[in-house]
Amino acid sequence: QLQLVESGGGLVQPGGSLRLSCAASGITLDYYTIGWLRRAPGKEREGVSCISYSDARSYYIDSVKGRFTISRDIAKNTVYLQMNSLKPEDTAVYYCAASRISTIDSMCNMAAPIRYWGQGTQVTVSS
Repeated sequence: QLQLVESGGGLVQPGGSLRLSCAASGITLDYYTIGWLRRAPGKEREGVSCISYSDARSYYIDSVKGRFTISRDIAKNTVYLQMNSLKPEDTAVYYCAASRISTIDSMCNMAAPIRYWGQGTQVTVSS
């Protein structure tokens, strides 16, 4: 059974940076698509960035392009989301998710069922 554990959230001022980590256990991620999705207060959950673990192809929503970078460490079975130039509108609970049937597009566009979820980590951008 695949388990995902997020870490790295917190409170940061606008313009600051955070790095989120998603550590996987139970199964290696070789054939999975991994994504970071978020739910802001009063809003629907949305995909932020997704990565194909096998070849590192990635996808970003327009609002985070140029600011966020998704990456993976194969040896550590971990996916990261480096978030720079954070804005108040980035405030949300960020979830790590994994699926063997989703593509990076379908996962980040919430177009396919996602089987595995982490517990979420809060990111608050405020002065």
